[in-house]
Amino acid sequence: MTALGPVVGSRRSTEMWLSMFAVLLGAAAWASVGIARDEVVPASTVGFLVGMSALAAAAHLVVRRLAPYADPVLLPIVIALNGLGVVLIHRLDLASSERARQVGRTVPRGDAPLQVAWSAVGIALFIVVLLVIRDHRKLQRYTYTAMAGGLALLALPAVLPARFSEVNGARIWIRLAGFSIQPGEFAKLALIVFFAGYLVAKRDILSLASRRVAGIDLPRGRDLGPVLVAWVVSLGVLVVERDLGTSLLFFGIFLAVLYVATERRSWLLIGVALFLGGAAIAATVFAHVHERITIWLHAFDPAVLNPPRGHAGSYQLVQGIYGMATGGLLGTGLGEGRPDLVPFAKTDFIVATIGEELGLAGLMAMLVLYLLLVSRGLRTAIAVRDPFGKLLATGLSVGLALQVFVVVGGVTRVIPLTGLTLPFVSYGGSSLVANWALLALLIRVSDVARRPLGAGPAPVVRDDALTQVVRR
Repeated sequence: MTALGPVVGSRRSTEMWLSMFAVLLGAAAWASVGIARDEVVPASTVGFLVGMSALAAAAHLVVRRLAPYADPVLLPIVIALNGLGVVLIHRLDLASSERARQVGRTVPRGDAPLQVAWSAVGIALFIVVLLVIRDHRKLQRYTYTAMAGGLALLALPAVLPARFSEVNGARIWIRLAGFSIQPGEFAKLALIVFFAGYLVAKRDILSLASRRVAGIDLPRGRDLGPVLVAWVVSLGVLVVERDLGTSLLFFGIFLAVLYVATERRSWLLIGVALFLGGAAIAATVFAHVHERITIWLHAFDPAVLNPPRGHAGSYQLVQGIYGMATGGLLGTGLGEGRPDLVPFAKTDFIVATIGEELGLAGLMAMLVLYLLLVSRGLRTAIAVRDPFGKLLATGLSVGLALQVFVVVGGVTRVIPLTGLTLPFVSYGGSSLVANWALLALLIRVSDVARRPLGAGPAPVVRDDALTQVVRR
């Protein structure tokens, strides 16, 4: 036991065995889909097992070498989520192929192999981040560079012509020569770095109170600038790009990191008030937001279910609800339901696929994986000693939690639909690759947080980082 806490072992063997279990879980799910369809274990199970094992081994070996004291649970959870996502996309590919054959159309190319390829790209970026960023504290030097880069990535789709950026009414893409990317996924990471760096520098000012009202210390009026700017930018994304999900995610992350930095409940109250006010304004002024809220509140209304041409209806939402109801507690079984009847089942509504074929039990198991991932990230934020690392890990973890809540809440009709994808599970290269980079940053912070005193070159940061003890 040291003065700063117990010495923690690297636990890389634990990570290895958990990663192997995660890969085997995915392979069993893949085989289950084949058995349900053809009553035999498909030969492609071996290919899936080998491919995912190779990717998991590469990620594990790099963590073993470059972040030996990182949390041993983070990587296996993501491998399990990524593998199950590939299986669900493969299952929907089979349904699409079968439907095409029934109507005499050309069988479409499956998306599961492409998702595996994107997984490889994501793990490659994961490795690059760990190689380049050996100490997360160096990112604090690039606080305003990260802000400029993040805002530029957010704004880029809005300034491009609609034919290069608009998909299903939202201008959040860059599409060129058959290739598409969603820059907002990478902007999220840059802005989290900016939030952490900015609030570390300004937290003393933002913590000052002007007056006490109903037991709550309110901030000074002159200090409201940052939260107002974040509010205006999030509204700008909502208005110009018609992207409700990114707007909500952006403002939510900022508000959570601001609260952790200042420990002032007044900022939460101000943020919630601004959010509710902005939502009311947007619902009244902007047609696409009003339409989303109408779909949410009146999903089963015949006029909303079958709207006039040119208007979005609630068909997708209702089909997803019916699918999850069909699944019940234990689900129909992988490969034995009809989740392909839900539009965009591979992306926005993959939660409905999970609920139908794995049931409430399977959906809850998936949510528990996310809960573990977020809780280990927040545990890292508590354990790391430098303020920038605390806010960075908090922002990364809260960002994941918010995105999962927004996606699941939209599909289950708890909140309006937003169009975000389920991290590591939904089909899409931008989201998958960006979230692997997010995991790399979280593992880097975790490695510093869990490193025993004297085990490496990183300084031991005491208290709130006003002093540092550096071993020579």
